[in-house]
Amino acid sequence: MTAPTRQRLHSLDQFRGYTVAGMFLVNFLGAFAAVHPLLKHHNTYCSYADTIMPQFFFAVGFALRLAFLRHVEKVGRRQAFRQAIVRGLGLILVGAVVYHLDGKFDSWNSLSAEGLSGFLANSWRRTLFQALVHIGVTSLWVLPVIAASARAQLLWLAGSAVLHVVLSATWWHEWLRANRVIDGGPLGFLTWTIPVLAGSLTFIYIDSPKRVMLRVAALVMLAGYALSCLSNGGVLAAPPFVAPWHPRDMWTMSQQAGSVSYLLFSTGFSLAVYVFFRWWTDERGRQLAVFRTLGVNALAGYVLHMLVDDAVKPFAPKDSPLPWALFAFAVYFTITWLFLRSLERNNTFLRL
Repeated sequence: MTAPTRQRLHSLDQFRGYTVAGMFLVNFLGAFAAVHPLLKHHNTYCSYADTIMPQFFFAVGFALRLAFLRHVEKVGRRQAFRQAIVRGLGLILVGAVVYHLDGKFDSWNSLSAEGLSGFLANSWRRTLFQALVHIGVTSLWVLPVIAASARAQLLWLAGSAVLHVVLSATWWHEWLRANRVIDGGPLGFLTWTIPVLAGSLTFIYIDSPKRVMLRVAALVMLAGYALSCLSNGGVLAAPPFVAPWHPRDMWTMSQQAGSVSYLLFSTGFSLAVYVFFRWWTDERGRQLAVFRTLGVNALAGYVLHMLVDDAVKPFAPKDSPLPWALFAFAVYFTITWLFLRSLERNNTFLRL
């Protein structure tokens, strides 16, 4: 394995910065009726909006292996594992503060009536399991193989995906739909493992020719689409980015369900996008300053963009005409970027 150069880390920052910008775009504009459906989450097919979150996990896997190996060299394997566990638990804690648990109690009597068993059964189903918590849980899940060989990682990835399929076929898919989970719900880590370990594998094979990586990306995307064609007993499914013409089931590309078909396709898409930035940054030596600012402080961008969204959205109703929606987005994006640029200039970075 060849150690990545600083230039390659710039390409990862550019890729991550593009992903943060895409998150800003779809999270803000997706709420407007006048915006194209591809910028919205639908849970019945893979839209452009649905490709953003897997790219975060792809970048997490790439950086997780890189950081873990560096920590092993500096402090030893045991301490590196300890640091990785603390980081994963820290992300889960931050997520719990940002997202909260399910349920709200207006009085002590209602809280007492819930009891410990009711609290444990009802408070962890939906709201908690969003991006930060999924990253924390998935990072802990893949930790046993994050420094292992490509073969071990592929086996872990495949085993996680198969387990998710088996559970979905028996009870999980029905349960997650009934409880309207977010981003795969409590068992979502099984399929979010796919982009995380794909990012780690990309780190391993970073010196592979671009054409080879693009072929792999195409094959992974094709595999995801092929699985989606198992829907409803084996119909020819609508391709990604096209509204479906068949009912939803466990094979449908769905971010809400965290389905294997969705994560496979989006992982291949993530790899193709990363290859572009590898060519753009590593080979051509080009960078966009805005992507650099967003990419080096992605966690701060994630937290700040929600606060700025809450400040701007009251002046941009969901039925606003497209020009006003775009103007509001420009204001929102600029404010968030100014915060992050200020942090960058002061060498302040929010990391766990």
